[in-house]
Amino acid sequence: MYLNTIKSGGIVVNSNNNGNRRVVVTGIGALTPLGLDMPKTWEALVEGRSGIDYITLCDREMLEVKFAGEVKAFDPLNYIDRKEARRMDRFAQLSVAASREALTSSGLQIDETNQHNIAVIVGSGIGGLTTLFEQIRVLLEKGPGRVSPFLAPMMISDMAAAQVSIALGIKGPNLCTTSACSSSSDAIGVACEMIRRGDCEAAISGGSESIINPIGITAFSALKAISPRNDAPQLASRPFDAGRDGFVISEGACLLVLESMDHARERGANILAEVSAYGATADAYHITQPDENGEGAARAMRLAISRGGMSPSDIDYVNAHGTSTPLNDKTETLAIRAVFGEHSHRVPISSTKSMTGHLIGAAGALEAAICINVIRNGIIPPTINLTTPDPECDLDYVPNIARHASVTTALSNSFGFGGHNSALIFRKYSE
Repeated sequence: MYLNTIKSGGIVVNSNNNGNRRVVVTGIGALTPLGLDMPKTWEALVEGRSGIDYITLCDREMLEVKFAGEVKAFDPLNYIDRKEARRMDRFAQLSVAASREALTSSGLQIDETNQHNIAVIVGSGIGGLTTLFEQIRVLLEKGPGRVSPFLAPMMISDMAAAQVSIALGIKGPNLCTTSACSSSSDAIGVACEMIRRGDCEAAISGGSESIINPIGITAFSALKAISPRNDAPQLASRPFDAGRDGFVISEGACLLVLESMDHARERGANILAEVSAYGATADAYHITQPDENGEGAARAMRLAISRGGMSPSDIDYVNAHGTSTPLNDKTETLAIRAVFGEHSHRVPISSTKSMTGHLIGAAGALEAAICINVIRNGIIPPTINLTTPDPECDLDYVPNIARHASVTTALSNSFGFGGHNSALIFRKYSE
């Protein structure tokens, strides 16, 4: 069924506003510790390569933890005018770069006929922390007169979305979602709901984060949340392993082009997958720790499965949040067991954070893109560094070697500090 539309003041308004429209993915752009685009990232994931190494973006000697997942060889001038790049924090630069790849891969043309009917929704958990850190140092060393006038627009979290909108000339809804490590999953979920109810026909949505600087690393190190394995960075992220001792901070950006199915079909787009459902809940439990029973995480998965009109046995693959922290991996396992029952021991699960590290606000979007690639390629990336199974984490985590499998439906989990829980379900596209 095609939608009737009304043009009003240059804005296309959908007359069908029942919220039941199907949403599909037509483009992906990603810059990660594994590569400067999605194909290179996917290739590394399938090969089981780690993108974690010693920090080069700042002086690591002063830091207790000296490694992270950096986007290597990133030059913003390959994507952005020099003058504009100087007025963006790195997290916004990465977002603009990812948006250009996503748009190119989708084949979506943006011009005055449709620019009002496309949304940009980009999540970031923290925003321009590097700029803020650098400018606080300027303030203390040189005084307030030397602080950059661009500090405010460079540090605020919405600037990833704003700069994408400016760079691509998109004039529809423009939002930032901030829900810690669920930020970009929530961005995709919000974008889908906007398309479903007819607020827009398409959206560029995902997340961006770059906090590899002294204050970013130290903040999580002080919490004892990140692994201290300075002697073996590539072995540090080891989700579900008995020897796990914290996550690895990484940076990057991943954006998807989402469209209503009718819009994508009408323009002859190559549809990569369908977004089946989104569920979000809160633990209301603790500022950093997950609910010890995994109840909030389980409810998010159940919500998504129910809204997708499915049963747990319909899920063929789970991309776990799988941070490599003792509490997260244990409680996520409990939540998956609670939702999937006996199927929990049959469904393959992997944590790709074992290779990418934790992209914080960009993690959910990258893992959504990985789910889409799993569906399209029939290969499940492994959980690397899983050498000593934890008895309390007793499910099939696809240890160490990628696995060929027919996957029609994939679920992606994202859980964040503050008790945010999000689940997205993607399925193979069928008319």
